[in-house]
Amino acid sequence: MSVTKQLFRYEGADGAALACRRWNGPGAAKAVIQLAHGAGEHAQRYLEPLTPIVEAGYVVYAPDHRGHGLTSGMTSLGDFGPGGAPAAVDDMAVLARLIRQRESGLPLILFGHSMGAMFAQAWLPDHAALIDALVLSGTRGPGPRAAGGPNAGYKSPRTDYDWLSRDDAEVDKYVADPFCGIRFRPDSQTSFAALRERPVAGEALAKVRKGLPVYVFVGDADPINLNLTALTPLVDAYREAGLAVTLKVYPGGRHEMLNETNRAEVVGDLLAWLDGTVAGLLRPSPRS
Repeated sequence: MSVTKQLFRYEGADGAALACRRWNGPGAAKAVIQLAHGAGEHAQRYLEPLTPIVEAGYVVYAPDHRGHGLTSGMTSLGDFGPGGAPAAVDDMAVLARLIRQRESGLPLILFGHSMGAMFAQAWLPDHAALIDALVLSGTRGPGPRAAGGPNAGYKSPRTDYDWLSRDDAEVDKYVADPFCGIRFRPDSQTSFAALRERPVAGEALAKVRKGLPVYVFVGDADPINLNLTALTPLVDAYREAGLAVTLKVYPGGRHEMLNETNRAEVVGDLLAWLDGTVAGLLRPSPRS
């Protein structure tokens, strides 16, 4: 694995101490990916699946949100703090500006998974000028969740997290990870739920520049998107707002497509989209 790893601390707008990793490959950088991980997990989990992308020339900044991973330690897991979930969304803008300073001249792609994708949706209308493209995985629009929880659709499930992946080894790694499977504290859960149910407003999306490249990839067996019915309104709203949405749906795939049985295909498709998008961003505009 030819990846250089750096761990550093930065501060949120309210002074909160936040942990972030920077991963880069051996060659010249093409672009930067800012990661926003999901609920009840942490960013270190993305190093292995994203290594081919890092080695292909993408610098990755992988922070742990408030209440998660190294940012929380073992004492504040599941606690966003006084600012609630909106403070974690604000942190994403702080980090994006820091990346722009540190990685001047490189395109910046925001990559949100699950809760991180929901944060990205809330973040986008006010901060789209900070990024050049957007990637969403394990995502959906606002609305009711699966009755009985995401694991309810499986008869005699092997674990409480079968819904994450068809790969038993990946599910077992999640279950064994002390930073995974955490539960939100009551105030944090309330703020998270309120942000999660915020409607996709056309007037808010009107502030996002037309043609912003967006890549959405999901499994059609992910209970979060309710057989894609909870995803379609989001994709439609983005397209109606003039965003350039590419939707990739993997048959049989569950929630964590980067950790699925066909992960090599998924990562290859993501890399192809990134390379094509970055090439388009760097291509000189035709003279009028």
